[in-house]
Amino acid sequence: MSDKSNEKDASVSGADQQKEANREKTTALLKAVYQNGITALRQFFPEVAGKVLNQERFGPVFVFQVKDEEQRVCACGFFLQELVAHFQSGKDPAQWMASFYFDLMDQGEARPLPKPPAGEEETKALIDKTIVPHCIAAVREEFAPEQVRAGLGIVPKQGPVFEAGFPGIKDGNNVCAVPLHVMMTHHLLNRDPAELVIQGLHSIREQQAAKNVKMDSPKG
Repeated sequence: MSDKSNEKDASVSGADQQKEANREKTTALLKAVYQNGITALRQFFPEVAGKVLNQERFGPVFVFQVKDEEQRVCACGFFLQELVAHFQSGKDPAQWMASFYFDLMDQGEARPLPKPPAGEEETKALIDKTIVPHCIAAVREEFAPEQVRAGLGIVPKQGPVFEAGFPGIKDGNNVCAVPLHVMMTHHLLNRDPAELVIQGLHSIREQQAAKNVKMDSPKG
């Protein structure tokens, strides 16, 4: 066998070993995050169950289910990146995770994960009749009495989006846009899709305020 052949075999073997090592690291990370999620929620709820799903667009999604004192089931999903960020933040990830379930329980009924829409017509109805009206109402309530424009739009390379903005801001970015598939995923994980837009709008307000402070500051 030639030296080149031996080098090729060694290269393939090394690549396989690296792939296996990466798989082992990923598996260990998923197990650690899952167990941390279970442990965090058990500080607030005695009965906690969970599973890990692989979402095509977003990767691993952790779904945890809890029961309240009346044995009502509430479920909520979390993305790997956000759980890792909160567990490493040094703050209180357990309180943050539990807050989603408290919000669900405040509605006074069991809240398992919503059933995904079956087909294009149900998807369109869910967007038009549930997600979009809810998000419009939520952002207008959040920023009242300031005028906020909100509704569906199209962004090149992203496709259909929900967008909201401040027409009163004339200088700089004044619009936040979130792809509809992202909002749909949050809705199906029992997460409020309006929060994505509200966070984006608050960022716009903060950027605008910082720009105004800079413009108003005296020049040295």
